[in-house]
Amino acid sequence: MSEFNEFDQQGSAPNRDTGSIISHAFEMYKGVILYAVVVMIIYIIGDSIIQSFSGFSSYMSYKDFKDFDEDTYREILFNQPGMTLYYSFTGLLSVLLSPLYVGLIYIVNKFNTKIPVEFSDLFIGYRQNFGNILLYSLITNIILWISALMCVIPVIFVFPLFLLGYPILLFENASAMDAISKSYNIAKENYSVFLGTGILAALISISGLLLCCIGIVFTYPFVYIAMYSVYCAYLGKPRQITYK
Repeated sequence: MSEFNEFDQQGSAPNRDTGSIISHAFEMYKGVILYAVVVMIIYIIGDSIIQSFSGFSSYMSYKDFKDFDEDTYREILFNQPGMTLYYSFTGLLSVLLSPLYVGLIYIVNKFNTKIPVEFSDLFIGYRQNFGNILLYSLITNIILWISALMCVIPVIFVFPLFLLGYPILLFENASAMDAISKSYNIAKENYSVFLGTGILAALISISGLLLCCIGIVFTYPFVYIAMYSVYCAYLGKPRQITYK
């Protein structure tokens, strides 16, 4: 059973501008990087299992076709054996692991408020609001996938609308639809900041691909830390969740 404590006086919140939010996210990320790596290792293990039975290798596809132009790459990639099976199951994996991303946000808040972190905190999303987290992840993933298939560019403008969703699900125990609605409405009113934050956070997250791909283990979770910083900027430093 969870409850919310009164606002803790410790901790920080960024100003409502992209630079301040990204800087705040960096400070938070430095303190929780080991937990972020654990999340990525769990994802990579799941992804490797899917690749093993689907027969599709996303790494080999990237390695073999990275020098082709975009149209040629897409044509060859989408004709690879096992591609449909692989992407179907990775989509499902992403949804099933979404409570881990929420858990990482929870750990960031504990770090920000100077509360000791426990490894079990990473799994809070499987204990609280689990169904709504899964439903939210499913809906937003479908929206983002459709956007990505439309020449990729639309996803850049759609993604920022969902930056607040996971923190709202965690700290406000909201329903999936309420989280989508609230995140959309706040982002719409402050779209330039959300767009700038979303683009920078995404670039930082995928920057690990430049380090022989292995660097993605350390950089990819940054986007979830940025979500927490955006929440702090626009909705205030959240109250800490505790369990009886």
